[in-house]
Formats: sequence, structure tokens, C-alpha cells
Amino acid sequence: MLARPTRHPAADLGAPPDWAAVERVLVVRADNLGDVVLATPAIRALRQAVPHAAIDLLASPVGAQVAPLIPAVRDVLTVSASWQQAGTPARPVGELARAERELIEQIRARDYDALIVFTSHSQSPWPVAHVGMLAGIGIRAVHSAEFGGALATHWVTPPPTGTHQVDRCLHLLAALGVPPAGTELELAVPAVARTGGVVLAPGGSCPSKRYPAARFAEVARLLAEAGHTVRVTGSPKEAALVDEVVSGAGHARVAPLGEVGVPELAAVVAGADVVVCNNSGCLHLADAARTPVVCTYAGTEGRTEMPPRAAPAVLLGRRVSCSPCRQFRCPYHQECLDVTPEEVAAAAMRLVAPKEVSLR
Repeated sequence: MLARPTRHPAADLGAPPDWAAVERVLVVRADNLGDVVLATPAIRALRQAVPHAAIDLLASPVGAQVAPLIPAVRDVLTVSASWQQAGTPARPVGELARAERELIEQIRARDYDALIVFTSHSQSPWPVAHVGMLAGIGIRAVHSAEFGGALATHWVTPPPTGTHQVDRCLHLLAALGVPPAGTELELAVPAVARTGGVVLAPGGSCPSKRYPAARFAEVARLLAEAGHTVRVTGSPKEAALVDEVVSGAGHARVAPLGEVGVPELAAVVAGADVVVCNNSGCLHLADAARTPVVCTYAGTEGRTEMPPRAAPAVLLGRRVSCSPCRQFRCPYHQECLDVTPEEVAAAAMRLVAPKEVSLR
């Protein structure tokens, strides 16, 4: 059973906005690429409810890369937000403060009428709401079970912990009078000739989410020996990880995909027979493209929070008492990912087989 947050007596008091008077909306999803993809059903619903308004997206540098594929988004503000940084700030406090002031002025100059802040259940919306208030945005909508004073004009009690991220975003909009427009992920992927094969993505936003590289290499080898062409992909920061998997596979049919942008990667994923990945952006790119996907799904998040809904999918992992842990690094031995390469490869081949039969 999902745990429902306690409702604060000051929450859920704002009437739905007068959307007819709204001309410019800033949607905030400032974390990872996959989180932005999971927000696309909500952005579509907003577009259909307020077709006359311009919708912009505030996203992290990695999340912003998917913005060109979201039909409803007019423009993107790319921000390395202080409220998304963990641990000791990488920059001096004076530099962080200057960046915040510049962000406030940048937002103020765009004269937004509404700010919609999408968050995961463990993230606070209040820093973003404060930025929006200082920038003069009249409508500021957030999810929170914690008190935030007057920073938000529409403070909505979130749905139960464990709610799928798509449904969580739509829940916030429903409280604002915006009806849903389906739950399917929506990306305008560039047309590409079907290339088939396996796309293997061993990366992830933090070490605790990543199935070991040596095991990914073994998965790649098993798939290649079964006759599949395997292309290994990762961000520029994951180049060493990609090299480790490719070299560890030791097979001519395993090769790096090469440096590609997110639109190109989305097209490759759409043309693949199957994707094998961690709980990362590639999982949601595959779901948006309806490409079969095998995911080594760590215990960092609950199984109900972001699994694929449209693509044929297999989530592999072990049930552990410490999940969901929300940890960047596992303090134990990643027992939640104690899955053999043989299991992963076999799951991928089972997903490919029906497609091969249908083509005969």
C-alpha cells in the first residue's frame, strides 16, 4: 500500500487559476533527463488546456538536451540549479549567489504568468517557488507536505509516496484545473532507418543505480555470441565506462555507439530491437519509443515510481529491505542488483524473439 503524506492545514486552499488570462508558463523539472521525459504527459495536458500560452521549460544541462523533442515546449532555460546540488557546493558561495540573482533576473525578463514545479517526492519545491516569487510570477504551483509560507500560491498536498512520476505530475495539474491528456510519454523523435540490434546503456545518474560494468560486458558478449549486434552508449562523462564494457566484451559485434546528442540517441533507441539499461534516461527513451527494454532496476527508487508503461519491459533486481534507499552510493554490496548476466541476456533475447517471428 502506498503511504499517503499528511495534509498540512494551510495546503490545498488556492482556487484553480484563470487559465484564460495566462500567456506564459514556466515548467520546472531541474533534475535528470529521464525525469523530464516522464513530465511529457503533463506538459501535453497543459498545452491542450492552455493552447494560447507559451510553455517554457527550466531544466538541468542534461535534462535540457531532451527539450527539442518535446512538441509543446517553446524554449528551454538551462540551469545548474543550486537546489539540485548535493553535498558541499562545487562553487564558492558568492558565485552561487550571483548565479541565483542572474537566474531571477532572467526569469523576470520573460514575464511569466505561471510557474509549475514538478518534483519527485523527496525533493523540495520551495527554493524554486522562492525564485519564482522574487521574479514576480503571480501563479506558483507546487507539491509539498511541508510548510512553505507564502512562497506558493497553489500549495498542493502530493499523492502517496510511490505514485508513478507521470501520475504525480498530472496530479499537480489536476489540482489546478488542468485535465489529463493521456499518460503516454511523448517525444518527437527524428525519423531514422531501422537499424535493429541491441542498445546497451551501462550508465546512470549515480553509482548506486549502475549494474557493474564487468557484468554489462558479459551481457554484451552473450548477446553478441547469440548473433546480435550490440552498440554501447553513454554520455561524454561515461566514456570510460563505455570503453570498459566494450573492451570487456571482447567481441567484434560489440562497439561503442560514438558521441551522439540526445535527439540522435532517441532515434537510435527507436530503431533498436531491444534496449538494455539501468534505471536511467535510456529506460524512458525506450518507453517513449515503445522499444522493448530490459532494465537492471536498483533499489534506489520504488518499483512503482517510474517503470515503463507502454514498451514491453522486464525489470530485473532483487527485493531488499533497504529499498527505496535514495542513496547515491550503496553502503552495502548492491544486493538489489544481484542479477546474473545470463538472466539479463536471456530477458533481452526473449523480448527480441517475438519481433523476429512477426517479421517472417
